Amino acid sequence: MARLIELKQTAPERFLARFDTGEEMRTTLAVVTDYHLSCGKELTEAELDALRAASARSRCRQRALRIIGTRAMSVKELTDRLKEKGESPENAEDAAAWLEQMHLLDDMCVRHYAAKGYGVGRIRSELYRRGIPREAWDDALQELPEQDEQIDALLRRRLRSDTPDRDELRRASDYLYRRGFGRDEIRAAIARYQDNFEEY
Repeated sequence: MARLIELKQTAPERFLARFDTGEEMRTTLAVVTDYHLSCGKELTEAELDALRAASARSRCRQRALRIIGTRAMSVKELTDRLKEKGESPENAEDAAAWLEQMHLLDDMCVRHYAAKGYGVGRIRSELYRRGIPREAWDDALQELPEQDEQIDALLRRRLRSDTPDRDELRRASDYLYRRGFGRDEIRAAIARYQDNFEEY
């Protein structure tokens, strides 16, 4: 048996638990509440093993949240990063799966690239590069907002006159194509651009 002799909060979501055996365990608020930890609580060796595993898993999830708070990542990238930071493969995969269930990884990558003004073609290329499985692409890409406004805004930035010449249109088209927009989308955007000026 081990008795909890001190439970100290070290950060808003983090705690340090000390036992009469001399063991110190870093844990989280979620684990403290799930296990009803309080000073004086006694745990069997099996309960202590379960607490150690739950604490490691919960700390890994917190680390994963901090990592994706700085940049969008795929499941594979996050799992690899967590393992690089010393997390066990099981905990790294658990944390990535947990965040994926909440649509905070692959979907976030799609939204990240869409916000950068990329078209579907370029987003697919980035998803492939980041190791996102193909079966996840369709679901994530269906969440994309309508891109007409985005392509129109990019085109307006490239074409500064109301009567662009052929070379200006070609350069603007090539720019949009490199950003991953399809030829049909580009033609439609140019037609909308020209229609807007013809109305005035």
